[in-house]
Amino acid sequence: MGDRLVERFFSMVRIDSESGNEARFIEVTKKRLEEELSAACTVDAHGNLVAKVAPKGAADAVPVFLAAHADTVKPGVGIEPVVEDGVIRSKGDTILGADDKAGLAAIVEGILTAERRPPVEIVVTLGEEVGLVGARNLDLSLLDAKRGVIVDGTALNEVIIGGPTHASLDVEIVGKAAHAADPARGISAIRVAAEAITRLQEGKLDEETVANVGTIEGGMIRNGVPGRVTIEAECRSLDHEKCLRQAEAMKTAFEEAAARAGATANVRVRIEYEASRTPEDSSIVRLAKRAISAAGLEPETQVMLGGTDALILSGRGLETAVLGAGGEAAHSIDERIPVAELQKVAEILRHLLEIAADE
Repeated sequence: MGDRLVERFFSMVRIDSESGNEARFIEVTKKRLEEELSAACTVDAHGNLVAKVAPKGAADAVPVFLAAHADTVKPGVGIEPVVEDGVIRSKGDTILGADDKAGLAAIVEGILTAERRPPVEIVVTLGEEVGLVGARNLDLSLLDAKRGVIVDGTALNEVIIGGPTHASLDVEIVGKAAHAADPARGISAIRVAAEAITRLQEGKLDEETVANVGTIEGGMIRNGVPGRVTIEAECRSLDHEKCLRQAEAMKTAFEEAAARAGATANVRVRIEYEASRTPEDSSIVRLAKRAISAAGLEPETQVMLGGTDALILSGRGLETAVLGAGGEAAHSIDERIPVAELQKVAEILRHLLEIAADE
């Protein structure tokens, strides 16, 4: 299993698929699933891939879906994976792409090695890293399964059963441009933004709430008072109402700072997704925990402040949990995955399918 699984993972990460550029990866993956698993594949109108794999010795079992996302963050072009001391890394100045191609590689291996399995549907979504857009637009009419797992977590013994409400803030500060030699004629949008940012709460606010200012862009020339600045910020909380209050507080901080300076703040707040939690006694959580135990690990349920496709699919009526994919240091050029962890993910998925076949 080890060599085949590693080779499959290598072949996947060598295909560039930064967010927005996943089409070739989907095309290649579709062909490989048809060849390796005799899967019946469909690409929906948004570009997501759904591959249906026939049951093995369990035709009457309840179907299950296994999902991963196709896109990677930047820098993800020209990835060349290498194995060093049992750990897979990127050879160059790129991410590795274990997030989430390790999950997809392990899904295929789990299906291939399962002695018995229910009907399985592999779901490969687009644009997870830029707002879970593939999951939002997934054509659910293509799915027979009403329960499944997203293989996109970290720790292999954890079952992620819930996540936060996520609010995005797009801010435009409009001041008044002027020559730097006559600053009294201008209103610096940069100063307004700086005042607002220093006044609002940021970072870890409590055990279930975080806030962040991610980007700021403004000004056009060194010797000018900048008349316009744009800011991207966000907040998340496992408590929906708390997230809404924090987003409103951040919005108010920009508006009040602008008013004090005689500038204008145009703030748009967008709820990306709402907090949800899959019950611990749900069939998919119980199935996931049994699979982890069968692989020799002690299962734990957790909630997380990050966003995954599970939040969207749960909100759309599918019973969904998240399993670990084994990678470390995601979203950085230090991203890596031990070969043993990748193999263990595939083992957990094999157990999950074999247990599901007998339910």
